Amino acid sequence: MGAYIIRRLLLVIPTLLGIMILNFAITQFMPGGPVEQMIARAQGQGDVFENITGGVGDIETEMSNANSSYPGAQGLDPRYIAELEKRFGFDKPPLERFLNMMWNYLRFDFGESYFRKITVVDLVLEKMPVSITLGLWSTLIAYMVSIPLGIRKAVRDGSKFDTWTSGAIIVAYAVPGFLFAIFLVIMFAGGSYFRIFPLRGLVSPNFEELSMWGKVVDYLWHITLPVLATTISSFAVLTLLTKNSFLDEIKKHYVITARAKGLAENRVMYGHVFRNAMLIVISGFPALFISVFFSGSVIIEYLFSLDGLGRLGYEAALQRDYPVVFGTLYTFSLMGLIVGIITDITYVFVDPRIDFESRG
Repeated sequence: MGAYIIRRLLLVIPTLLGIMILNFAITQFMPGGPVEQMIARAQGQGDVFENITGGVGDIETEMSNANSSYPGAQGLDPRYIAELEKRFGFDKPPLERFLNMMWNYLRFDFGESYFRKITVVDLVLEKMPVSITLGLWSTLIAYMVSIPLGIRKAVRDGSKFDTWTSGAIIVAYAVPGFLFAIFLVIMFAGGSYFRIFPLRGLVSPNFEELSMWGKVVDYLWHITLPVLATTISSFAVLTLLTKNSFLDEIKKHYVITARAKGLAENRVMYGHVFRNAMLIVISGFPALFISVFFSGSVIIEYLFSLDGLGRLGYEAALQRDYPVVFGTLYTFSLMGLIVGIITDITYVFVDPRIDFESRG
């Protein structure tokens, strides 16, 4: 097992490098970079993309009158443009910028945000509580509900319970998370009917003044709706995955043999079937956790006015805040790869018969 873990850790390096190279190359061809953003702000323009997507004749006129390669830079001192390029590091060749970036990232030095005057690490730590809340609670609830329900559906396959729960699960899977979030807001957050849950923030403004019990209740009160909205689709997928996995195992000969020997049903299900059927469920944990923890919560964070990592990454991409974009990309890519290794280790605990060392 030790040799396998070392091999997987070594594979993290080229995988992570490939991810960063691909994304860095894409950004080189994207219009509206940070220099153009600052030029637009200096000229009092609200959106740099208005210059980029303007009429063909206007752009040709601007480009013929400008000494700079940036649309909309007319009237600005060329020295100011040069200072901007130096500030953002665009006075260096792309290869040199990429190598410098990766050398800093290896030391977990992600630099400072272009537009927020705060280091990327501090910015991520500031937004982390919201994403941890959505990611951990959603993943925990999805697994706690889906696994027992999926097992129950597999045992009672074809019954009325299986039929009506399957209908509810299909509806839950078909409804997008953001649409379910809008429904929750309308129904329970003062949208049109009831005002039971708050619509904004992770805690109340007077959170620090509350007792310990009051803080727990206030925290749970605020996260109920966003966690439900985030959990709905993953819950449906996990339930069906668990059911189908258990059905495949139940039909195998070793289960029939175990029942023929007179073993109790619980002993058959949880002593033999469970560890085999759960392997495929466990394998989906890294993707589920990372998607909910980072990218999957962007729309939910906007709807419930939560300032988390998903919203941070989205806004950074729009602003071309490259240190934030690449810093978060590097961090969560690394996290996803490490969680994948942890998942393989979990396989061994679930089923000790698995031997990764035998793999070539």
